Amino acid sequence: MCGILGIASRTHDVFAEIYDGLLMLQHRGQDASGIVTYTGEFFREKKANGLVKDVFNAQDADTLLGKVGIGHVRYPTAGSLSAAEAQPFFVNAPYGIYLVHNGNITNTAAQREKVTGKYSRHLRTTSDSEILLNVLADKVADAIKVNGNAEPIRNIFAGVKMTMERVQGAYSVICLIAGVGMLAFRDPHGIRPLSVAIRETENGGDDFAFASEDVAFGINGFNKMRDLRPGEAILIDLDGNMHEFQAVEGKLTPCIFEYVYLARPDSLLDGVSVYKTQMRMGQTLAKQIQESGLEIDRIIPVPDSARPVALEAAKITGIPYREGLVKNRYVGRTFIMPGQAERQKSVRRKLNAVPLEFDGHNVLLIDDSIVRGNTIKKIVQMCREAGAKKVYIASASPPVKYPNVYGIDMPTKHELIAHGKEVEEIRQELGADALIYQHLDDLIWAAKEGNPEIEAFDCSCFDGKYITGSVSKDYLDTLESSSRVSKKREDMQVPGGSWNAAKLASG
Repeated sequence: MCGILGIASRTHDVFAEIYDGLLMLQHRGQDASGIVTYTGEFFREKKANGLVKDVFNAQDADTLLGKVGIGHVRYPTAGSLSAAEAQPFFVNAPYGIYLVHNGNITNTAAQREKVTGKYSRHLRTTSDSEILLNVLADKVADAIKVNGNAEPIRNIFAGVKMTMERVQGAYSVICLIAGVGMLAFRDPHGIRPLSVAIRETENGGDDFAFASEDVAFGINGFNKMRDLRPGEAILIDLDGNMHEFQAVEGKLTPCIFEYVYLARPDSLLDGVSVYKTQMRMGQTLAKQIQESGLEIDRIIPVPDSARPVALEAAKITGIPYREGLVKNRYVGRTFIMPGQAERQKSVRRKLNAVPLEFDGHNVLLIDDSIVRGNTIKKIVQMCREAGAKKVYIASASPPVKYPNVYGIDMPTKHELIAHGKEVEEIRQELGADALIYQHLDDLIWAAKEGNPEIEAFDCSCFDGKYITGSVSKDYLDTLESSSRVSKKREDMQVPGGSWNAAKLASG
């Protein structure tokens, strides 16, 4: 759950445009933000914990100079939560490379050992992104030894190829390389999204941009060209020329959870509209609602990302759609509150029930997904206190039963309410009168209908099938025992200290 962006302009400094683009990607990460620009001689960098609007200010335009730059918004899925792990990351050789990364490396331990042992590199953080950067630097250096330094683009593409052959997991990456330009590449499975866009200039020639989602392009006048292919690298040199290279042959297997929740509904990922996918999810969910035989007076979405699903389900079933939960848009992320009384208020700070929509009614709450279940449990309680006779729940996605290891912040089975449980057990734990889950086949249909050329999706958090080769039981056990996961388990005991609570903050 990170957002990455890169812009290469022929005519003007790009800091302001990267800032605007990162605002459009803020939903992908709210913990830290970073931007680095390149003047053609020097890098200019700023990064810190916090939202984009809090980390950067107007005065930064005077210091973050350069016609090429990259940016990052972070929601950490590996490593610690410290400001030192905010991206971009930097290595000074070869060339001098800055990197931003969305995804998660799954053979981290082996790569860390090689980087720190065989190649004698010092790592400043525990982040897998820093390991990925150092692997890339090592492989580019190896290419220079073989080819010489006369053709840097050739060496960089060779380095990307060797990196892809060595690193496993999910990675969409944008780099700034001193004296060369801006590089972007995507893992051979295309798990995390990445696309390229173009903008005509008044003086002839084109500007280019890369982003996790195409919603970051329009605000700066770019038009999306296409998604990067799995295993592909693209480099924009300092003269503004675009170089394309298929580093390894890949097979597109995008993460299906992007369409459920991570991506904005106005995004188009790998030819699939997120909004239309969510509407189709509502269509298939409507069939289950009709077959359930439940007496439902109104359908109410959990704001905001469940709205397209709920609207379509209400349309098909004929059940009235109502906005019964009002979201407070002026509350930031819910941090751990001191004292039990404060903790109990955490969800109510973000949501409030409209009593007229609940009093004496049977209501169906539709949420995009149920991960830990902490928040939806509180919402059920809120609905009952508002006078609801019965409270039913429908999840637009299947039960989340398995750890996600490809860049979504739910890497441990202990976080998942559905792990090892039947639907009836989950229903009882949530305190609902009925619980309906989307079928996995229906979810796959809803996404694939947007682009029939996609043969398969990564559905690992639903079916436990990991499409890369290094997700062993030992690796999953290592995740379970990590200090960061231990800290998150403590947070799970705190209402509001959950993945779903963060979801309410980001929408």
